[in-house]
Amino acid sequence: MGPRVLPRLLLVFLGCWTSGRAQDGATPTVTTDHNITEISLVSFGASPSPRPPGTSTAPESSSGSRPTPVTDVAALCVCDLSPAQCDVNCCCDPDCDARDFSIFSACSVPVVRGDSQFCTQKAAIYSLNFTSDPPQRVFKLVDHVNPSIFCIHIANYKPGLAFIDPEVPDDSNFDELMQTSDGFTVNTDSDASFAPKSDAPSMTKYEYGASVQTSDSFLRFPSPLTSSLCTDDNPAAFLVNQAVKCTRRINVEKCEEIEALNMTYYSSPQILRVPNSRAKVSITVQSIVNQSLNKTLTWLEALEVLPPSLITAGHSKICVNVVLEAKYILTYRDAGEIIKADLALLLGAVSQEETPLQQTFEIHFVQHNVRPVPLSGNPGYVVGLPLVAGFQPQKGRAVPCHLLVPTVRGLLKGQGFPDYVAPFGNTRAQDVLDWVPIHFVTQSSNVKDSCQLPVALLIEVKWTKYGSLLNPQAKIVNVTANLLSASFPETHSGNERTILISTAVTFMDVSAPAEAGFRARPTVNARLPFNFFFPFA
Repeated sequence: MGPRVLPRLLLVFLGCWTSGRAQDGATPTVTTDHNITEISLVSFGASPSPRPPGTSTAPESSSGSRPTPVTDVAALCVCDLSPAQCDVNCCCDPDCDARDFSIFSACSVPVVRGDSQFCTQKAAIYSLNFTSDPPQRVFKLVDHVNPSIFCIHIANYKPGLAFIDPEVPDDSNFDELMQTSDGFTVNTDSDASFAPKSDAPSMTKYEYGASVQTSDSFLRFPSPLTSSLCTDDNPAAFLVNQAVKCTRRINVEKCEEIEALNMTYYSSPQILRVPNSRAKVSITVQSIVNQSLNKTLTWLEALEVLPPSLITAGHSKICVNVVLEAKYILTYRDAGEIIKADLALLLGAVSQEETPLQQTFEIHFVQHNVRPVPLSGNPGYVVGLPLVAGFQPQKGRAVPCHLLVPTVRGLLKGQGFPDYVAPFGNTRAQDVLDWVPIHFVTQSSNVKDSCQLPVALLIEVKWTKYGSLLNPQAKIVNVTANLLSASFPETHSGNERTILISTAVTFMDVSAPAEAGFRARPTVNARLPFNFFFPFA
């Protein structure tokens, strides 16, 4: 059996080697017509016998039939973007002529191939011959051999070359499709399992954006979703500071039955220290402020539970101890563990005339043993808040105070601090006498053996209303810049200190009370006849 198989294997490898040698030795034929050079198609096969140009060798019957190309690469042009117009450097554009080709710099699409999955595929090659005068386009149509060993050589399943349109069931073919299919499976609601998968990874710490879990579900943080109405099923997210306002439609006579109005609804949940754990953190009420109907605030010293109660005042009914604001402050460690939860409440009285009720909810996360730094946004800057700035001090040794003072002063004042301010928005630069000078004042405390370091720059702008009462105009009359300094003890080598610096701008209206002005009363300018008193005069 072995000696019979060996000659066939040698014959197959010899045939492949002969085919490769035939490909290497083939030369295409070049033809030129009207400044356009075309090279006729040359097909490479296993037989080295001569063939007429432009003909291809049919594959052997034992090899099967090659798939018919779906796309004619000679007529395909992917850079032809303008209809009935020649595209620059598009050598395959049928709208281009010899004059267009003579000014091309290069072919934007030099090769256009067919399906790259076949072992043999047609390829259209475009190039420019700059040696001729004028330059000419060179076009080749060749059979490209796929070098990959994983390619399609025989297409014995022609429907596999394209997607088959699914047959839509109707009255005529429904029974036939039912016989060919495996049937249908209908899942009911009872079959669905909502239990968590056993292989799902359990969280061992809180991550950013994760829901804050409680002993029964999660910490509810009422928020407006699709409308301004409060939605109580919104979970609080870890490390996501929020401050929202929402409205709640209530019936004052049934306020004692509404859970969202009771302070225990916000203080009773027990937060899990880490997700899926048994360690719990109780919410501690730190302050309770009571607000009356006339907006008077009263600080309550006794931090006891005050449920909503309905009282009657005259002909109206008022519900007191209603939660108007709830502010959470959760303290966490950098390991993703919540260790403390504080709550501040604002209770108030609500009458039927003040419905719907507006509530405010806030939640803030503070890291343990880390001094909070005021932010100007989360993450983007908020309009009106100052820019956060800082500098990198020298490490390894203490910076002398006299070197640090000008650096901090430069941070506060910025580059090119102005000397004058225009009184009006359209004041011209040449009207120097109209400009308002900036008064720079430095305030410091005299403490012996201390470093006087600038910590704040307060700019006060005084303006007034100028002109007619019907259309008053804002006019700046005074600008004062106060540079405040604080005393810090001299630091030694190795000691570091964090100093917060800030800038603030205050606009003060110093307009005098408007006084109505009237014109002078009219005078009577009448003349009597010269003989008015005749005959007495």
